[in-house]
Amino acid sequence: VKGVEVDLSNQVVRVLGSSPVKKMADALEETGKKARLIGQGSPEDFLVSAAVAEFKGPDIFGVVRVAQVSMELARIEANFSGLSPGKHGWTINEFGDLTRGAASTGKVFNPIKATGQLLGDLGTLDALGNGEASFTGAKQMLRVVDLIGRAIVVYETEDKSDPGVAAAVIARSAGVGENYKKLCTCDGTTIWEADNTSFTPSKV
Repeated sequence: VKGVEVDLSNQVVRVLGSSPVKKMADALEETGKKARLIGQGSPEDFLVSAAVAEFKGPDIFGVVRVAQVSMELARIEANFSGLSPGKHGWTINEFGDLTRGAASTGKVFNPIKATGQLLGDLGTLDALGNGEASFTGAKQMLRVVDLIGRAIVVYETEDKSDPGVAAAVIARSAGVGENYKKLCTCDGTTIWEADNTSFTPSKV
């Protein structure tokens, strides 16, 4: 952590650093207060500096956040649950079409026509015995603005030629200082009431 600013009027704490979001949120909650991420990105002025993909089940749940660190580097953080124990490949795919799940998301995103590891190849996730997996890392040449509307796909094994078992569309996320709302207009929930159970689908 390189710097901290507190805005009491908006109930906002701005943290400049490179630690994972979850680690910083946990540290803030050790003060006895609840902490929720409402913006992420570089202090520099990028047109689109952050994106998010939410996996909402019914079996696999997770959140992937991508933040632009510089014009040539993006930071990626992910947390998943519901995976089978072991290694799982995951990629950014061309299309955000989920009509057939991961099968309709196209090929792995590769705009620079890389011949080695494709730009959208995110490597592997290592799921623990309880089905949880986390990832923190960075990707060279990845630009958040180029990812909006595409999809992140998770595979059953390390073999990314197999059909994916879960997919989520990448959406624009609020950058630093772009979101001060505390009430979700969709269901009236305040950000302080929201937690991981908010991603559980309702049965009608």
